[in-house]
Amino acid sequence: MSQRPGYLRFIRDNAPFLAAGALLSFLSSFGQTFFISIFGAEIREAYGLSNGDWGLIYMVGTGASAALMVFAGGLADRFRVRTLGITVVLLLGCACLLMAFNPLAALLPFVVFALRFTGQGMTSHVAVVAMGRWFVATRGRALAVAAFGFMIGEAVLPLTMVWLKSMIDWRTLWACFAVFCALATLVLYRLLRLERTPQSIAATSESTGMNGRHWTRADALRHPMFWAMIPAVMSFSGFATAFWFHQAHFAEIKGWSHLALVSVFPLGTLALSLSTIGYGWATDRFGAVRLLPIYLVPLVVAFVLHWYAPSLIWTALAVICMGIAGGGQSTILNACWAELYGTRHLGAIKSAATALMVLGSAIGPGLSGWLIDVGVGFERQQLGYAAMFVFAALILVVPSRNARRILAQPA
Repeated sequence: MSQRPGYLRFIRDNAPFLAAGALLSFLSSFGQTFFISIFGAEIREAYGLSNGDWGLIYMVGTGASAALMVFAGGLADRFRVRTLGITVVLLLGCACLLMAFNPLAALLPFVVFALRFTGQGMTSHVAVVAMGRWFVATRGRALAVAAFGFMIGEAVLPLTMVWLKSMIDWRTLWACFAVFCALATLVLYRLLRLERTPQSIAATSESTGMNGRHWTRADALRHPMFWAMIPAVMSFSGFATAFWFHQAHFAEIKGWSHLALVSVFPLGTLALSLSTIGYGWATDRFGAVRLLPIYLVPLVVAFVLHWYAPSLIWTALAVICMGIAGGGQSTILNACWAELYGTRHLGAIKSAATALMVLGSAIGPGLSGWLIDVGVGFERQQLGYAAMFVFAALILVVPSRNARRILAQPA
């Protein structure tokens, strides 16, 4: 049987749950850097900020959200997705209202914190934990399908928002996002009104991790494999975020219009879509841990190309490479937590990883903005980012081999 009918049958049999995961992933866009950065120029102008000032504010707000994620992420182990998901989406809508009506630059760190915690943090966290817990044999495909919500946001929203903000005040747009979040909660409630374990596993089934056990967060934090994965978690979120965050500045130093730059982003989203499908199948076929060391390699190529890029076509190739790696980030990396440590405490374990991911996304824009202000060109920074991805990939090789050996042993 071909893989295409398998995917279609899987989607049909579990449609409400997968749709809920995809909707949560899409809604997380409102707190993601690629989306907030679209309004970076307007925010800097409205509050009189430099690149460094805005980067520092973003770093502080995002860092605070990372700290809270350590404690709040475990709520996914205690509450149904219907309850927790709807709550965080409503809070995300409130954060959008804060951005729309905030009059003071001094309140911007709190606004950023609210958007990042509810959007990038909790909304995406709930989606990933739900897919990891609900699905076992088809976990990779479930994560891949749910990730399409984020891909749609990444493909559609940048061009749409750049176009809309040329006609509509940016603050009005943020108020509209709040209304959209409120309406989305009605859809979530409808999709999950009969929330139960999907057809892929029995209601009483739980997936164990290494040594046939359910690891607690404390156990996972003492295991070397957890920390071997952290450079990948933090470097991807940190440096990819830095690129999206300073996209307008990047276009300016390259001599392109912002609209021209964002016009190539859908190519990255297309690559992300295809690689997510491929990595989802490969995760179910070969196991996430086996694939872990390789998915960062396209990012090395991407950031070297960003540094070189004498024309827009080279940056388009770089964005495609980022999309290829992003498919691994959304499937392989997320599947690893359940594969390695089991699903009983997945929310708490994943929250620690999410907190570090959010911390990386806080450091990236702040550090890169400061380097820009002190004279280290953003183009030159791309080579340093590429070197960090090489390090993050190499450090995974031995620990992942050891983890596979443990997973292959009888429980």
